[in-house]
Amino acid sequence: MAIARQVLCLSAFLSLPHARAEPIRYSVAEEGESGSVVANVAEDAGLAPAQLSARRARLASEDGRQHFRLDRGTGRLVVAERLDREELCGQSATCTLPFELLLANPLQFFRVEVAVEDINDHSPVFPEEQVTFKIPETSNPGSRFPLEGARDLDVGSNSIQAYSIAPQNEYFSVSFGSRIKGKKYVELVLEKPLDREEEAEVGFSLIALDGGSPPRSGTTQVHILVLDVNDNAPVFAQELYIGQVLENAAEGSLVLSVVATDRDAGPNGEVSYQFSQAVGQSHSSFAIDPVTGEIRLTKPLDFEAAENHELSVRATDGGGLSNCKVLVEVVDVNDNAPEVVVSSFSSPLPENALPGTVVALFTVRDRDAGANGKISCALEDQLLFSLRPAYKNYYELVTVSTLDREETARYTLAVTAADAGSPPLTTTQTFTVDISDVNDNVPVFNQTSYTMYVRENNVPTVLVGAVSASDADEGPNAKVTYSLAPAHPAERPPCSCISVNSENGQVFVLRPLDYEQVRQIEVLVSASDAGTPPLSGNVTVRLVVVDENDNAPLVLYPSQDSSAASSELVPKSSEAGYLVTKVVAVDADSGQNSWLSYHLLRATDPGLFAVGAQSGEVRLRRPVTERDAVKQKLVVLVRDNGQPPLSATAALSALLLNDFSDVHLPHSSLATEDEGGSLTTYLIISLVFVSVLFLASMAAFIARKVCKSKELKGGHVLYGTGNLQSGLADAAAAGTLPHAYCYEISLTTGSGNSEFKFLKPILPSLPPQHSGMGRGTSDEQEFSRGPVTMEDVAPDNAGMLSAEQFNSLSFN
Repeated sequence: MAIARQVLCLSAFLSLPHARAEPIRYSVAEEGESGSVVANVAEDAGLAPAQLSARRARLASEDGRQHFRLDRGTGRLVVAERLDREELCGQSATCTLPFELLLANPLQFFRVEVAVEDINDHSPVFPEEQVTFKIPETSNPGSRFPLEGARDLDVGSNSIQAYSIAPQNEYFSVSFGSRIKGKKYVELVLEKPLDREEEAEVGFSLIALDGGSPPRSGTTQVHILVLDVNDNAPVFAQELYIGQVLENAAEGSLVLSVVATDRDAGPNGEVSYQFSQAVGQSHSSFAIDPVTGEIRLTKPLDFEAAENHELSVRATDGGGLSNCKVLVEVVDVNDNAPEVVVSSFSSPLPENALPGTVVALFTVRDRDAGANGKISCALEDQLLFSLRPAYKNYYELVTVSTLDREETARYTLAVTAADAGSPPLTTTQTFTVDISDVNDNVPVFNQTSYTMYVRENNVPTVLVGAVSASDADEGPNAKVTYSLAPAHPAERPPCSCISVNSENGQVFVLRPLDYEQVRQIEVLVSASDAGTPPLSGNVTVRLVVVDENDNAPLVLYPSQDSSAASSELVPKSSEAGYLVTKVVAVDADSGQNSWLSYHLLRATDPGLFAVGAQSGEVRLRRPVTERDAVKQKLVVLVRDNGQPPLSATAALSALLLNDFSDVHLPHSSLATEDEGGSLTTYLIISLVFVSVLFLASMAAFIARKVCKSKELKGGHVLYGTGNLQSGLADAAAAGTLPHAYCYEISLTTGSGNSEFKFLKPILPSLPPQHSGMGRGTSDEQEFSRGPVTMEDVAPDNAGMLSAEQFNSLSFN
């Protein structure tokens, strides 16, 4: 619709009188960039640049395409898009783009024509990249062969101007020109007769060159095939062929090939072969291929019957023939391989065999004669063994260096016997030598040292780790057993609290350990093999005891013994923050288990005192007043940081005095109060003691009866406190057991083990009482609260305790 409207407007403008008679003409080269200036059309039209904008100047073309645009500010005509002359005008000699410059107020137009000039932007192009001609070799010189010329999209001087041949040859030239009506042609001209036998093919490049600056060119390949004519007879490469064939060659074996060539081609050059005569029927053992000329055996030959055979071969083509002689020589062959006969062979061989030890003795022989019967022996790729000639054709296989079974347990030795025939025949004899083991390797641990960890108070026979050693030997020489060994022969036996499983190297701790007594144990573990003599290796095992929170804090100050505690004197005039005293405590554990904190547990007046959580210092929280009691009692809790935490308490008292001269009066009144309180406490304890003693006696009597009945039935022996009186007299006197205990010893016939069980105490803990001789009844004896050791409670021949039994022990 827009194009139709422009055409109507243009027709109306053409009818107007305000038109210039002659068009404004310009020229521009193709392929110009968009925006390039063609000319100043306003100046050529006699218009001022200001009029272009005022009169709304614009460009209009017949086809509606805007190849150019008008710059109204300057009046310049510029290229609107890239111009391709070949696309716009094709092969036309001229290319003009017409359009109109239109102005309004008053209406006026100017015709403008822009000629697009051609540039050499296209190269000549042939229709095909290669052209093939078949020309008989009998063609006469001067013969012409038309070619399809190249095409160049450019015109004028930029189009194709000449053709040439590269490289130049003596047979052909190129002819280029114009025929009637200006039609151009390209032809090949034969300059010299062709000879297919001299040159069967001719190849060259045909180049088309245009007249541009710089010139462009196009190329195609021309391939000339020279057609043959039968003008040559077959010719053998040799007049006499000599071939050799082995006497044991199989039927169908190739003896030799005769070759005759014919310089002709095609059917004229096809050659066929056949035997021309059969003197003495020599050809009966041979056959010839008529196409390839291969002569093959039709039956086996015998060197002893005929050493050579003479044949005559004829070669023919379509019109000629030729003859040659063939001499076949029969060659004697080496058809017997050497034989290896083994006289003696020793396997297995101990790895400590000395160099020079004879492993095998064998002889070699060959039934052939001459060079075919001469034998040589070789040992393949071996550095530890060698062959040694013994006598005539006898050889010894011997060791040349020490052997190591751990490196190589089996050797496969290949002895090759070869004759001197052509080709040589070989025989390979394989000797498999097994190396027997000798105990020459020490057990080696997989670590240079071991570090194992166990928590204190462990259960007996707990597994803490394992050691592992390997022996490179085999069989009994590689069987490893483990044991504990002293670091030096003169030292005492290793620690009895550690045991090593002799079979698998597992390490056990036999009894509970106390971190506060021993923190680390080092033992030497030995790994021995079962060889003769046995070899052993040692490794250090370090057992690290890990601390547990098993010790409660111990208050050092103020002293918590049975004697009356001293009171701290505090002036009533003291201010807040006054240091009353300091609680000092220690913990036998280590690490965070020994970190102590202090807390005020009870106090006569809790708001009066404060305890430092880290330091244990007891200070006044506020100033003392007249309403505060003179005697203040405090209980400080000391707690460690273990899991679970353990604690202790420290009781102390403080006297609030106006003056230190009044100290005697409070002390006397306090003593009276303490005596009354102590008397009441002792009466209560005595009453409780008598009641408990009665109940314990009844329980002991019943337990004794039950134990005796079990003893009669199951072979168990029950020992009460009365029975153990003599055995534990020394222990009771020394104060090593806190209470009287029942012990049950169970011995099983043939088990080799015994079980030692602790029973609960039959008497409660009583306040300490002095005993002169320590020989009273069980109700009168009192033992000190010292630690209970395995040596104190175990019988002389007690076995290992299980983990459950050990956990049932009660320690006070």
